[in-house]
Amino acid sequence: MRYISKILVVLAVLVFAQNADAQPPTRKRDKNNTEKRESAAGIKLTERAKAQYPNTVAPSDVDWRRDIYRTISLENEVNATLYYPVEPMGESINLFTLLFRLVLSGEITAYKYNLDGYESFTEENKLEPKTMLENYRIYYEEKEGEFIVGNSDVPSAEVLSYYVKESHSYDQRQGTYSKRITALCPVLHRSGEFSAEVTKYPMFWVNYDDIKPYLAGRTVMSSSLNNVARTTFDDFFTSGRYNGEIYKTVNTKNLAIAQYCKDSTAVRKEQEKIEQQLRDFNANLWNSKTVAEIRQDSINAAIEAANDTIKSDKKEKKIEKRKTAGRRNVAKAEKKKKEKSVTKRREPSSTGGNSGTVSVRRARR
Repeated sequence: MRYISKILVVLAVLVFAQNADAQPPTRKRDKNNTEKRESAAGIKLTERAKAQYPNTVAPSDVDWRRDIYRTISLENEVNATLYYPVEPMGESINLFTLLFRLVLSGEITAYKYNLDGYESFTEENKLEPKTMLENYRIYYEEKEGEFIVGNSDVPSAEVLSYYVKESHSYDQRQGTYSKRITALCPVLHRSGEFSAEVTKYPMFWVNYDDIKPYLAGRTVMSSSLNNVARTTFDDFFTSGRYNGEIYKTVNTKNLAIAQYCKDSTAVRKEQEKIEQQLRDFNANLWNSKTVAEIRQDSINAAIEAANDTIKSDKKEKKIEKRKTAGRRNVAKAEKKKKEKSVTKRREPSSTGGNSGTVSVRRARR
């Protein structure tokens, strides 16, 4: 009887193991593909882990919102955390390599960078990985429907800047002011074959909500002076530790700052004005003014800025008129001087033969 019970236990274990392994081929293949994609990205995230980072889309009924675009230069020491290491070193990779691998493996979706510069996270605006590889001449191999790119072929060394979209908003019901990153775009810097001039190629937009779980799971060195100090890509962005210049704001004319400012000095003044407006709005939230008054202050500030621009233009025109009048006076003076010189040369000499001078010759004795 004892032997029979042992045999039954062994048979039960075998039947359980067989049932556990008897998965449909399609489900088994999908599971293997999923594990392969996750390992290619370097981070394994379950649906439960992704749910810890819900979408942070601003509600449509906020009382005030302003969207701005910044360019983040990786040549700036403050932003170097996003650039190094250029090629993976163990578990350490830079931001572009992470994004590139996630797009290539299908973990996140890349969206086209349109000519107007605005991001559009729609189905028709999706960028296929193969199109991205061919557009930017990135060497790849395709095996069984997967794209394989070696670490040395990933153009992370050429991605020297990013475009970042910030959304500043105020919710009067909760009395909170927030600044969020909503979109990110790597920018490729390449020089021509026969020229040293560098051309910038914005590659694609990614929705920050899509990449946030992966950025939060990747730690990087945050200081060159203290190598123990670590942070995550997500903390780097959400805490505003990056340094970037404003190049565009959402406006009715859909113009970048450089398109309506005539020179670099005017661009710099406009950038400083926008930065000051954001600081002033945030500071005014904690005084006794109502939202309507703060909004009116913003309108007054815009009118004042426009008046300053008109006054500056008028002043420049006056200066230009004075310069023109000065040049005309100088020209007239030069002309008079030349006329006097010509007249003087034409006058007869006072010591000439017709002056009436008598020459007396002494007689010989």
